[in-house]
Amino acid sequence: MAARNGARVADNATRISRIKQGGRPVAAALFYPRDPRPIRVIRDRAPLRAATKRAPSLRARLCNATPARYNPSSPLDLPIKAGQASFRMVSGLITNIQRYSLHDGPGIRTTVFLKGCPLDCWWCHNPEGLAPEREVVTVASRCLHCGECAKACPEGVAVAGTTPERAVCVRCGACVRACPTGARQFAGTTMTVDDVLWEIDRDRIFYDDSSGGVTLSGGEPLLQLEFLLALLASCRQAGIHTAVDTCGFVKDTQLLQVAVLTDLILFDLKILDEARHREFTGVSNRLILDNLRQLSYRHPNVWLRVPLIPGINDAPDELDAIARFAASLSGIRQVNLLPYHRTGIQKFQRLNREYRLPNLASPSSEQMEAAADHFAAHGLKVRVGG
Repeated sequence: MAARNGARVADNATRISRIKQGGRPVAAALFYPRDPRPIRVIRDRAPLRAATKRAPSLRARLCNATPARYNPSSPLDLPIKAGQASFRMVSGLITNIQRYSLHDGPGIRTTVFLKGCPLDCWWCHNPEGLAPEREVVTVASRCLHCGECAKACPEGVAVAGTTPERAVCVRCGACVRACPTGARQFAGTTMTVDDVLWEIDRDRIFYDDSSGGVTLSGGEPLLQLEFLLALLASCRQAGIHTAVDTCGFVKDTQLLQVAVLTDLILFDLKILDEARHREFTGVSNRLILDNLRQLSYRHPNVWLRVPLIPGINDAPDELDAIARFAASLSGIRQVNLLPYHRTGIQKFQRLNREYRLPNLASPSSEQMEAAADHFAAHGLKVRVGG
């Protein structure tokens, strides 16, 4: 490992190592696992003491700081516990890591899907991300109806070929382990920030060539705030462009904390009429609209994402209302119109849940272009797709 000021970093260091001169610690070096290159060298006396003593919690240092404007060059002052970079060991619940994503921000991206969402949209295409805890899903086409899952279930609720009701399933995983074909699976995997970074780093060459990066989506990623902040901070230190996709139904202080560490905000705006928003998503949109106003003032790079759902939010009056609202906000750099698609239907079946739009067809390309014209008429940059 590299030497600093004539001092050698200990070869057995994994996350943090003190650098000594004449037997006295003069600096501390932070390392990624499996990477001999230090990512940060701390030389100041006060941070060095913090590196060798118990530091304040991540939530106190990151979540409760005063909201500020986004500044991509601002220094990070992250808590470090003795022997490790503690923010890299924070864990979250992940449903999927999607590589080579072209619809979640600029360039080629890796999209990390976090579990848990406060909305219940009728057209949701990632229902496995709704519940905040892991759950069992069943791929019926793989099921042999051998009955091994029923034998293994301690509650007696497992039935071959179907997913048990969430109200009675204790999610112990016995049926998942017993299934010989992988027909039963868990939606949701616990991963540390370091685990996710290891996956992200495999795609880094694509980011460099396409000006891409990492997008954190869901579900609603801000429901796992501590994990999200730690992952964003780690990506910032590693020089990786970040985007966060949010529904906006979160506390304003939390949203602004995330915005400070994020290069691009992808903000979903579904319906402007409050009554219809409540009908089709389960919540009011007042908090969402207020958060979007604040975010537009605080952050210089917000992309508005509007899913186009035939018969729900594609009426000309509704589209004009959304366009007028977006045009009144200073931070909106682009509007993305996302066509409804039916990929969520099979996922709802695997979760043994009802899909409420079974016969709805996707909008045509002509319908998408006509919708885009409403936004272009208000001087907005608009793109069909992500």
